[in-house]
Amino acid sequence: MLASDGKWNRLAPRQSLSGRLLLDLPLTPALRINLGKRAGVTGGLLGVLCVCVEFCFLFPHLLVSNDGRAFYVEHLGVFRGILQAAIVATFALGALSVLTLRSKAHGGIAMLLALVAMLLGGSQAEPLTHQPRALSAGLDYFALELLVLGLLFIPMERLWGLHPQRIFREGWQTDLKHFFVSHVGVQLISFSVMIPVQVFFSWAVRMDFQAHVAAQPVWLQFFEILLVVDLVSYWVHRAFHQVPWMWKFHAIHHSSQQMDWLASSRSHLVDVLVNRFAGFIPVFLLGFSPAAIYGYLVFVSFHAVYIHANVSHRWPYLRWVFATPEFHHWHHTSDEEGIDKNFAVFLSFIDVIFGTAHLPEHWPSRYGTTKFQPPETYLGQLAYPFQRHEETPYG
Repeated sequence: MLASDGKWNRLAPRQSLSGRLLLDLPLTPALRINLGKRAGVTGGLLGVLCVCVEFCFLFPHLLVSNDGRAFYVEHLGVFRGILQAAIVATFALGALSVLTLRSKAHGGIAMLLALVAMLLGGSQAEPLTHQPRALSAGLDYFALELLVLGLLFIPMERLWGLHPQRIFREGWQTDLKHFFVSHVGVQLISFSVMIPVQVFFSWAVRMDFQAHVAAQPVWLQFFEILLVVDLVSYWVHRAFHQVPWMWKFHAIHHSSQQMDWLASSRSHLVDVLVNRFAGFIPVFLLGFSPAAIYGYLVFVSFHAVYIHANVSHRWPYLRWVFATPEFHHWHHTSDEEGIDKNFAVFLSFIDVIFGTAHLPEHWPSRYGTTKFQPPETYLGQLAYPFQRHEETPYG
């Protein structure tokens, strides 16, 4: 097509307006590299999840949590469809990365993982084992939680971001390892907590008041669980801050210098076990119904991630009753005014009662520890509390 200046226009005569806009869109080298890296890393992570799910299909009695197996079987068609879509998305993201980056490593790995998932059976993979096991790895819990939470919180942090930071910010690989260990080892952690409690408090199993507690409306039991667990957790949490040897374990959780949904997983195993042990005692003693306990567990899975998220949600009135992102961000700050504040996990009014609440009109400016910084590697963080260090104030 001849333009008004006498030169040939590069656009074909039949090309649409949207096509012209795409051609006119400036794709700078920096933008292309950024797009390629994001596509490659996202495709790689999605590919790892696809391979994990393939192994869950192949070895369900070894890798799939016993509590969830019946639910998966009932909705097998849905999960096969999700897996197929994830494999296609992995390959597409890998291909995009290969096409936009000079280095083909990220995209090539993503495409290779998609190919491995297909060779393992794709969405039609069938079980190779049928022998029931008393204990399974819980790989399904890791894959499903990471996928659901990522799809929920990554867009949320893009839409309502509090601090400008990258999705793959510094330290995300370490936090992902914490996430993997805590979710794949969920059954082992649960047994490590439940068995000692059941042994030490077996005398309380047949107490009459437990039947009355379980007979209450489920919604009432749910709020009662929040209250009794948080009353115990408040003092355990406060002890982790004020007892020097306990702080060495809890400092791992506070070592994140950037807050987001994945930072919630950064916790030392000793910290996790002690908190879950302490929280399970009142639930076991009071005898709440399974329905109320499951509701509580679903709520915790979302709430614990949400209060760490990089979102600017303030909840003006609710924040004085329930722990919100604003409330918990002040607990993680290294700003002097917020140190040793906001210990409650669910109910912020507990801090109000005990004089440790801090909710000013502004947000904290910094996060992390003040006098020291634990190592950023996963194994380094596991070993850190057991090593000799110069005693430092809480930061």
